[in-house]
Amino acid sequence: MTDTSSVTLPARVDPGKLSALLEEAGWQRVGGRRGIYSRYSPPELTGDWLNSTLMLPLDEEAPEFLDAMKSALLQLSQDREFWIRSLYPRLIVDASDEFKFRKESSAPSGFIAWKAGERLVESARRTLIAGAKSYMGPGRHFVNKHGRFAHRYLDQVLMGQSAPGSYIITAYAPPNAGVPISASADTPAFALPELGLASVRDISQAVIRAVQATAEALEHYHSTGSLSGFEAGVTQGISYEMTNAILGIAENSDGADISVEWDPIEPPPAELDSRFEFRGSDVDPLNKAATRLAADTESQVTTLTGRVHLLAKKQAGSPGVFGIESLTPGRAKKVRVRLSDEEEYHEAVRAHEEDLALQVSGRLEKEGNLSWLYDATVVRTLGPISDYVRPSQAAMRGQISLFSQQGEVMRSESPSDAP
Repeated sequence: MTDTSSVTLPARVDPGKLSALLEEAGWQRVGGRRGIYSRYSPPELTGDWLNSTLMLPLDEEAPEFLDAMKSALLQLSQDREFWIRSLYPRLIVDASDEFKFRKESSAPSGFIAWKAGERLVESARRTLIAGAKSYMGPGRHFVNKHGRFAHRYLDQVLMGQSAPGSYIITAYAPPNAGVPISASADTPAFALPELGLASVRDISQAVIRAVQATAEALEHYHSTGSLSGFEAGVTQGISYEMTNAILGIAENSDGADISVEWDPIEPPPAELDSRFEFRGSDVDPLNKAATRLAADTESQVTTLTGRVHLLAKKQAGSPGVFGIESLTPGRAKKVRVRLSDEEEYHEAVRAHEEDLALQVSGRLEKEGNLSWLYDATVVRTLGPISDYVRPSQAAMRGQISLFSQQGEVMRSESPSDAP
């Protein structure tokens, strides 16, 4: 029997919620007395402590309720993996819709390569933000639009531990909380439309609706070869931001999925699926869709693939600027890239540090001797530079002032150029 002396128990547990969680995990109700207690049997009888059923007290007014509930929780905590990974996190949160972002990993159970783990966390965050933006209205490419609202939604979400098996990022969103539509509103513990608040559950549904629309567009592409499903799905939440976020989950994986478990405190949405699978073959259509959705149909947009060779420090309120040496034939050789979304600056930093090719899209303009890519978006981070550099290309040397017209100083990555 597992030692439970160091187990942390919640101070108060709603028996109705615990019952629902047990049933979700496969436990079966096998008896009891209405309103007094229920008896549950686990999904598998493995171990001495599981040979007896679990008695779950239901009457919170009964004098023995706290002691009986403590005994039930201690019994459950003896399965340490189930307790730590699945049960305890959801018990200490009053109510939560649970998102899971899973990626197959060749590392041991429950582990993942560090950089791949960072990428998964970032992609999960971007998925939530993109879906929250779509709650405010459809858009092909939101850029900074609705960004503050989406981050206020993210402020309501908790991140849980990774689950065993493949690597899983878990997010808990309280369905009965509210998110201010504008930054000036306060956030009470519940959502009131007349106060200018959006329900967290409604925003979470918008996230899943956008993920579902993207999955359906991918299915349509694989059967027809057409990106029209992505265009048509914009009204359901598909956007550049969402396709790019899911691309980060699908790439370099042997399989990945996004799932949601709706908290029983509110009726689950019947029209939405709860699990969406993605695979390596989805990367190419997601990449193409992201490029198309990032394009401004009213202006000339250029997509470049290149090497990040210069970086500018971000200024307050500025999304960041960097220099890219284009590897795309027939394009400007060296381009200064002014991002439209500060969330993407770290991708340029990562590409610079790891010597990876970067694909960017934006409005290409010439200013004197300098070529600029304005309102630019990072479409995706590609593989090593060596896979894209033509043999005839020579390595660039020498320090370059990227902002000769802007009054800012850039730095080169070449160690030989250090003073």
